[in-house]
Amino acid sequence: MAVRIITDSASDIPQEKGKEWGITILPLKVRFGEEEYLDGVTLSATDFYKKLVETDAVPKTSQITPYEYSEEFRKADECGDELIYISISSGVSGSYQSACMAAQEYSDNIYIVDSKQFCISQYIIVQRAVQLRDQGYSAKEIVDIMEPEIKKAHVIAVFDTLEYLKLGGRISAAAAFAGNLLMIKPVITIDEGVVKVIGKARGSKNGHNMLMEFIRKSGGIDYSKPTCLAYSGLSDEMLKKYVEDSKVLYEGHEDGIQYAVAGATIGTYTGPGAIAFAYFEN
Repeated sequence: MAVRIITDSASDIPQEKGKEWGITILPLKVRFGEEEYLDGVTLSATDFYKKLVETDAVPKTSQITPYEYSEEFRKADECGDELIYISISSGVSGSYQSACMAAQEYSDNIYIVDSKQFCISQYIIVQRAVQLRDQGYSAKEIVDIMEPEIKKAHVIAVFDTLEYLKLGGRISAAAAFAGNLLMIKPVITIDEGVVKVIGKARGSKNGHNMLMEFIRKSGGIDYSKPTCLAYSGLSDEMLKKYVEDSKVLYEGHEDGIQYAVAGATIGTYTGPGAIAFAYFEN
């Protein structure tokens, strides 16, 4: 009996990486006006940011349907395999509830896990599950081990612009104008499954300092588990600057840090130029 792991594209795990890890990544849908794409399948992160900059349409994402989950669950059930689905946070999407509905049709060998995260913090939670699977644990054992570990998964990010939060209706036009005029960089995390603004830094350097302080206050980084740095947009220049400014934090562990591009789920609100770091606390 094999253990299958499924997640969704809100995790920002590329399809190629999914194949390498032996997992299935179900794509959320991304709509620009009348055009609809499958996140990470028919619309790459690069193409997403090109469209974001070049078109006037505000992108929208939509969740995976119960039917789509049911099809994947049926495959595992017919093979007698165990299955773990690690979902985007139920606090920002109905995907978790849809998966729970679909799982009711099948055996007790299907486990639905609310990551309470998205973007690269969901990425490292999925990778942790893959590590445990490869160590020979059963699906139930993996879920039991990960339940307390999920509470220790964090992501901290600094946005370069408030413009896309305004376009997405998250802040007013006046707030965005004032913030951009003053070079305000919002610093965010995901707390109890939802986005939380933890500070507003003036300029990128102060934003980087705020990220480092948050990590220290949360207990530091557990480098025995996955870590990941990500950027949004078509250039990683901001990420390189952050790594250089914050190198004291990662000294001696540089080889273990992964790099990713934030996809459509978070990129819709960050726009280009954001950076994020995901880790498990000590």
